[in-house]
Amino acid sequence: MPLSTAQRSKIRRLSQPKELSPDEEGGELNIIPFLDIVVNILIFVLATVAVTFTATIDTTPPNSGSGGIRQENAKVSLNLTVLIVNDGFSIKASGGNVAPGCEGIGSGVTIPRRGGAYDYDALKACATKLKGASEDFKEETNVNLAPNPGTDMQVITSAMDALNTTREGDPLFPSVNFAVVK
Repeated sequence: MPLSTAQRSKIRRLSQPKELSPDEEGGELNIIPFLDIVVNILIFVLATVAVTFTATIDTTPPNSGSGGIRQENAKVSLNLTVLIVNDGFSIKASGGNVAPGCEGIGSGVTIPRRGGAYDYDALKACATKLKGASEDFKEETNVNLAPNPGTDMQVITSAMDALNTTREGDPLFPSVNFAVVK
């Protein structure tokens, strides 16, 4: 038997999907598209961030001299200063400028560059020789390092390493003070 018009209308009405108001939906949000956007932004930020490594070197500022009168039996200090110049290392001590080749007092670059590179082994040998020149210098641990403006940080660090210990590993000048060339 065929369905009446009222029956077909009721079946059509009941088979239609019901529209729910926002209160009846249950309040759930679809956050998957939002998470996709956040992950894409995060990947972009991580890929474009420049990674920089920072190294620190602990130093202490030089102490100012007392300016008092020196006692007769006062200890003599080496007051070693290493100048990093374009031509090599120029070394000064309390007795004056150290001559080329680390032989006595004189003028000029104490340790010239060899083959275009700084000679850190000769710097270590010269500093060891100067420290061993007198018993008064044995206890001294400070060295002043004065690089020229524009000197590469690697050159400064390598010079500090060369002045830190002897070839045998004994402490040489572990305390480095930076000086300004005038």
